[in-house]
Amino acid sequence: MIKPLEKNDGGYFGETIVISDILDRALIAARQFGWTTDIFPGSSALPLYGFSRISKHERLSVYISSGIHGDEPGGPMALTEMIEADFWPSDISLYLCPCLNPTGFQKNTRENSIGIDLNRDYRHFKSTETKAHKGWMDLLPSFDISICIHEDWEAKGFYLYELNPDELDSASQAILNKVSTICPIDQSELIDGRTAKSGLIKPLESPDARPLWPEAFYIVQNNKTRLSYTLEAPSDFPLNLRTHTLRLAIQTTLNSHLDKS
Repeated sequence: MIKPLEKNDGGYFGETIVISDILDRALIAARQFGWTTDIFPGSSALPLYGFSRISKHERLSVYISSGIHGDEPGGPMALTEMIEADFWPSDISLYLCPCLNPTGFQKNTRENSIGIDLNRDYRHFKSTETKAHKGWMDLLPSFDISICIHEDWEAKGFYLYELNPDELDSASQAILNKVSTICPIDQSELIDGRTAKSGLIKPLESPDARPLWPEAFYIVQNNKTRLSYTLEAPSDFPLNLRTHTLRLAIQTTLNSHLDKS
């Protein structure tokens, strides 16, 4: 059984990545495999990319983002590896952001280079990164589901958030079941200050009651989708395990929704 490395004490102290190298890999692979590649204008000191690929036989449309916290390297690694492998179902239209906070990765900090937690900036949009991301995302059509990829340095295992105000048929249990074959599930009854059950958190509070919105709240509140998953890998485990776990969780989400369509 894989165990935590026990390196994280008050923050993330695990393996890091050179984000410019990862983004170069993602961009090269995206162009090779026919993605439309956009650079958000005036976004930050490092480029923010949006990739899209539209299926002629669309059965599902999906938005996926990663790297909004600069101390969570598993997400950009997982998405870059998936772009390079080009192992996507042919009947899915995809909109991807491989890294929303590149300056944070340069410092290995949750926040960007000037200390803003971008995942709390989707209500007032004070940062150049979230303003640029919003401008790109608002031009997209609505999508069936969104997947926001994260890690948690305090987590005892994998868990996920589900935002599902219309109580649509979800893939959460399928994701947890599949992930449990390679990574522990956090069985805590309280995770990140919220009630959890066997690794699943379904926030009940109204977004209007929260002064600071994460990316997923903005997406749902503005009807880009009505079903959002936030995947949380345990970052006190080896990076290769977390990357594999996140890839498996993404693939399971896509396949489960295709099965339901």
